[in-house]
Amino acid sequence: MLVEELSATFNTVAADVKLQMEFNPDVISEWRLIGYENRVLREEDFRNDKVDAAEVGAGKSVTALYELTPVGKKGLLEPRRYEKSNKMMPVIKGEELGFLRVRYKQPGKSSAVEFDRAVSVRDLRRQPSTDFRFAAAVAGFGQLLRGGNYLGTFGYDDVKMLAQSARGADAGGYRQGFIKLVEMAGSLTPVPPQDGQD
Repeated sequence: MLVEELSATFNTVAADVKLQMEFNPDVISEWRLIGYENRVLREEDFRNDKVDAAEVGAGKSVTALYELTPVGKKGLLEPRRYEKSNKMMPVIKGEELGFLRVRYKQPGKSSAVEFDRAVSVRDLRRQPSTDFRFAAAVAGFGQLLRGGNYLGTFGYDDVKMLAQSARGADAGGYRQGFIKLVEMAGSLTPVPPQDGQD
């Protein structure tokens, strides 16, 4: 691990990386960022280059997972009485899922570079990649370890099945190692008694 990760640690390719996702309220009624609670910035700090953010090393990537509730589906919150879509930006209803902005500084530079792109509903309908499904398994595992308030009946066996289906080539064996970790955590977790049993 040290040999493979060391070069990325010393070779930063992007500093103060900030991501901002805005969801189209005509398509998404609720959203929840999974993880990153300690890295969430105030909206007004996105373009404030004095606010520190994350570094990304050579060959590394960042994954942000959101739980989305489409309009018309039951979510965690009750509908808001006075919420309306923002009509300042004309968007064909249902065409855009949201709008992603990315901001970062090149190594040694003090000013940031920013780019953005609309995320279409079609992007959401594509078959999820192996890496995406494995990331979802890891996120589900993290949620279970933290108490799983939003997981419903999703448990360790579900994490294991999802991870196994997305193991892929696994050259370093890290994904198989993760699956063994999930099995171990599942075996150490007490099973609640069924109704009528003590």
